[in-house]
Amino acid sequence: MELRHLIYFRTVAEELHFTRAANKLYISQPPLSRQIKELEEELGAVLFIRNNKEVTLTDAGKYLKTKTDLILNELEECKNTVRKIHENESGEFRIGYISSVYQSYLAEVLKAMRVVFPYIRTSLYELPTRAQIENLEKGTLDVGILRAPVPSAKLKVKSLFNDPFMLVVPSLAVDTHKREALVEYLRKSPFISFDNEFAPHYNEKLAEVCNRLGFIPDITHEANNVYSILQMIEGGLGVSVLPVSLKHQYTHLKVDFIELPEIPVSTEVVLACHNASESKVLEWFIRNYADPLPAEGTKKKY
Repeated sequence: MELRHLIYFRTVAEELHFTRAANKLYISQPPLSRQIKELEEELGAVLFIRNNKEVTLTDAGKYLKTKTDLILNELEECKNTVRKIHENESGEFRIGYISSVYQSYLAEVLKAMRVVFPYIRTSLYELPTRAQIENLEKGTLDVGILRAPVPSAKLKVKSLFNDPFMLVVPSLAVDTHKREALVEYLRKSPFISFDNEFAPHYNEKLAEVCNRLGFIPDITHEANNVYSILQMIEGGLGVSVLPVSLKHQYTHLKVDFIELPEIPVSTEVVLACHNASESKVLEWFIRNYADPLPAEGTKKKY
């Protein structure tokens, strides 16, 4: 018994008319009749009662129709599953990330993923948190590396780490070891902030840090990416408050990074994906990107 015998049989059993079944199968009627005859001979059973007016199933035919439906439906489900696995493991994997993540670590994870999933194409999109949430909800991103909060019931979120804030000033602009001189310098300096559309909760954090230092910041300039802010600081246009994780990425710039361990204001970096998203690639990426941080004194991931 071949698969085509079952397909031909089911079509005739559904149509109960050889001509209509043949048309549906895009073959002529005589070959179809021969195939059904071969199947009956192989099974040693009559499957159809034929007369000039109608075609009906015998009891044996009804039983075979039930079993054939199960077999062909399971085969179709198998085909769909295989196709889905193939697409998950050989298609495009789209990653959104904020500009302040440690991109060298992301590259390390993607190189390791290439070994496990050699046919996956990765696409990286530097996007602010708000844009990532929208794209994750629409399914145009597979996973996002962004900052909390993530106000969406459609997304599941995994915490990565809490990122404290630090001061960033032009190199050698002030003696960073003298707190009173530093605060006075900051009080008189223009601040450079993220555009509110880019990072809606950032200005609240910046203001909180400055308030704890005893002054209200004069926000004069805005930018929509972190490198622009740092370049403006390096050029002497102002100062800023930024996440500590940036310190590992921009050591080549002529700016001073001043950590504030006594001011516990931080932002949470998270991974997010759609609630309905399931794939081995996504599972692998989340598990490997979200590994615990190395021990103190070793190179940080982010």
